Amino acid sequence: MNEYDSDRIYDIAKNINYKKTNNLSEADCYVLNTCHIREKATEKVYHDIGRVKKEFRNKKKPIIVVTGCVAQAEGDILLKKEKYIDAVIGPQSYHLFNSTLLKLEKESNKINFTEFDVIEKFDNLNRFKNSSSSVSSYLTIQEGCDKFCKFCVVPYTRGAEFSRSVKELFKECKELVENGTSEITLLGQNVNAYNYEGKRLSDLIFEISKIENLKRIRYTTSHPIDFSKDLIDIHRTSKKLMPLIHLPVQSGSDNILRNMNRKHDIHYYLDLISELKKSNPLIEFSSDFIIGYPGETDKDFDASYELLKKVGYINTYSFIFSPRLGTPAAEMKKIDNKIAKKRLEIFQREAERIKMKYRKKLFNKKSTILFENRSSRKKDEFFGRDEYLNSVIVKSNENLKGKIKDVTITNGNQNTLFGEIISNSEKKDFAA
Repeated sequence: MNEYDSDRIYDIAKNINYKKTNNLSEADCYVLNTCHIREKATEKVYHDIGRVKKEFRNKKKPIIVVTGCVAQAEGDILLKKEKYIDAVIGPQSYHLFNSTLLKLEKESNKINFTEFDVIEKFDNLNRFKNSSSSVSSYLTIQEGCDKFCKFCVVPYTRGAEFSRSVKELFKECKELVENGTSEITLLGQNVNAYNYEGKRLSDLIFEISKIENLKRIRYTTSHPIDFSKDLIDIHRTSKKLMPLIHLPVQSGSDNILRNMNRKHDIHYYLDLISELKKSNPLIEFSSDFIIGYPGETDKDFDASYELLKKVGYINTYSFIFSPRLGTPAAEMKKIDNKIAKKRLEIFQREAERIKMKYRKKLFNKKSTILFENRSSRKKDEFFGRDEYLNSVIVKSNENLKGKIKDVTITNGNQNTLFGEIISNSEKKDFAA
């Protein structure tokens, strides 16, 4: 979502004659777009600004703007602690970006825009065409969350759930495809809670599937309790919807799930996986796990470990619990860090074993790859992804960017698969 937001910030700034530069030393404005999910996010802000300070020690200072969720959560603190920052703009105030820059060009007063007005934000953003021309692009359809998991800062930095209209999303999606996009990933903090005037995520997927040159559709991130029957069913009927679902569980223990306020138990979660598999047997799953959540016992950890093995996730993202300022979990007593680290090591070792076992099953099999760009390593290598987001590299003298080809996977490792093009395999037509 931050990548999408960063692109949209640039789409806005172009209208007052700002251009991107890869040369930090020539920048007139430096924008640091932040995420508050991971540990030490604020420290990274200060570290990055320190780098800018060093670069501009003997030059005119650039305008420094901190945007995103760290700006929302700690805006006043940032402005007081780091005098080099000129403005903080929260994620619901990006539409004020240009007026902020123009004001800062004329005066030196600090500016803090961290009010929640998501409707005004998107109404204004719709005035600026999305200029992304990537083969695979992101599209934010929903923001905010009403679930209030005790560890999560999103309701406090992104606000309540808000869904954009089908009409404006179809228009933006069509613009992206006209720019050269073949794959759209629909984004939301709680994407399957999408609901605009009775239209659900499945309705939106059905509508954008009608765009002729849109070849693949994905969505992330989902909450288990918002998987409606119509969304499960569209995984059976849609040819463009990819069969990988990121379904965060956070813990395999019902006790910990209750403490997290996740609003579901493991029985419900496994039933949901079963229903999705019935709808489309080709579906695979990835997930998030928090290890060492306050109160986690050996038994609770073992439950997460067993769930990992039972589901056989093809990818997992696991982290030791990290408290976020202002969340209920931040006030809870943390478990011993050595115990948490040991559990994470055990968990990740098994997760990698499962992942590699799955990948080896792909060797000498056909995969369908959408190629995104030329490899940065060699000119005759191209990078793409299969239906399950596995990274694949092949050699080719033909420019494969934007094309979908059948590939025989020859070998691979934990991060990348390697393959060979099956001749005359480009995919032309896609049914909705």
